[in-house]
Amino acid sequence: MIKEPIQELEPRQTEVHPSVQFIILIAGTIFALILFGLFAAGIIWVVYDAKTLADVMSFNTANKNTIPGLWILQIISTTIPLFVVPVLFARFIVHDTSRYLKPTFKFAPILLLLIFSIMLFSSPVMEVLVNINQKLTLPGPLKAIEDIMRTMEQQAQKATDAMLTMNSVGSMLFAVFVVGLLTAIAEEFLFRGCVQTLFIRWTGNTHAAIWITAILFSTFHMEFFSFLPRVALGVFFGYFVAWSGSIWTGVWAHFLNNGSAVVITYLYQHKSISLNPDDQHVFNYPSYAFSLIIILILLYIYRNVTLKRPVFDY
Repeated sequence: MIKEPIQELEPRQTEVHPSVQFIILIAGTIFALILFGLFAAGIIWVVYDAKTLADVMSFNTANKNTIPGLWILQIISTTIPLFVVPVLFARFIVHDTSRYLKPTFKFAPILLLLIFSIMLFSSPVMEVLVNINQKLTLPGPLKAIEDIMRTMEQQAQKATDAMLTMNSVGSMLFAVFVVGLLTAIAEEFLFRGCVQTLFIRWTGNTHAAIWITAILFSTFHMEFFSFLPRVALGVFFGYFVAWSGSIWTGVWAHFLNNGSAVVITYLYQHKSISLNPDDQHVFNYPSYAFSLIIILILLYIYRNVTLKRPVFDY
């Protein structure tokens, strides 16, 4: 039997146009982040005191309550709203949870192994992108903006370093759970679930939607000097979800990326490994080429596996 070519679906005439849906989703996300941020600040104030809240906002780790305060801020002001907004959007705005969130587990288990392999072999490619990104500078008139972005990233890194100062296996597992699993679920529901689906319907082109979503995903993190590697990750996650039809393939890849970073950081802090996770000059040019070739081969296999199953209806 000859299969007919897969056709992208046009936005349904009875639906609100995807551009309007996108505006609603972005507005809802911004509102939720502000609302939950204020709620988190209130909790820190009540549980600790006003000084601790100020220290949390300024990343003053001299205060012993700053680190738990940062975790409260992370979970309540970021993780929760990024999960709640896409769920409510899919359920009550577009009334199509299955297509926008893609919570199905109906995919070949071998995909999880392929994703693990892709993420494992992607390290050299990511290192190249990080090094290229670090060398990028804005034109002269925008130098002030570049300085602001560098300062913001340094502050964000300071907060991350404080939160990932892990004194025990328990604290490491907690960080893996929050930074690895919860963050992966929340961000994938929002970006590869709702945003990517919106742009597939808006543009009628899956590839364009994946790249646009990846760029928005990287922009959302507001870290200019790690922009390119995060775009690449977003592209990987996007194809994993688009080809499998399940959000959980993207969550698995996202979890592997975040969770492994936490575990490696813990091992380095306790001198179990000598490799500094911040070192971006680990590999050489042959490694970069080998990494790229292996990734392309694994993606080709991944795509072929998904072709054996019905294509997900967007």
